[in-house]
Amino acid sequence: MMKSMIATALMTLALGLFSTEGMTAGGGSSGGSGSGGTTSPKKMMCKKGEAIKTSTVNGKTVKKCVKLQVGLLTDDELYDQARLLAKEDQEYDWALTLFDYVQNKQDPKVLNYQGYSNRKAGRLETGIAFYEKALAIDPNYVLAREYLGEGYVVAGRTDLAMLQLNEIKTRCGAGCEEYQDLAKAISQGTVVN
Repeated sequence: MMKSMIATALMTLALGLFSTEGMTAGGGSSGGSGSGGTTSPKKMMCKKGEAIKTSTVNGKTVKKCVKLQVGLLTDDELYDQARLLAKEDQEYDWALTLFDYVQNKQDPKVLNYQGYSNRKAGRLETGIAFYEKALAIDPNYVLAREYLGEGYVVAGRTDLAMLQLNEIKTRCGAGCEEYQDLAKAISQGTVVN
């Protein structure tokens, strides 16, 4: 529980989703009666099936939860929110729902995190298929290679994980983070989130 709350706070900080006007996710005021002029930042949380939409009203940036619709958010907005849901909050299915609304279905970074979300949700074969799609588009995408290698570690296929490790080394060297992370996962035989 505490880990999830911390992860949610990190997601909020990363997206800059604090409202200094006391707005909650539902759009109402969170201040109690008689709270005077004190406004403390409130974290914005949306319900599943919603995403955060940023707009400008009277020169001020306003963030609110909106029901997901095709074309309502940019692909980058959807990607950023979905990635954080998957990486920070372990909300894999919610992240996948956001990815469903991305217009460019061939974006390697989107395919990669669809793979990540599926793998972490226990759908290893589906995850691997998404990594392979991402790499077919961009063979130099070393993060997809790292995650694919981690999938192979989970599947007990260290031989295939080693192939990805060697591909990463060829592309960015043994000093890059993706190489280091996959090498550690292979040596320990486990994958840490």
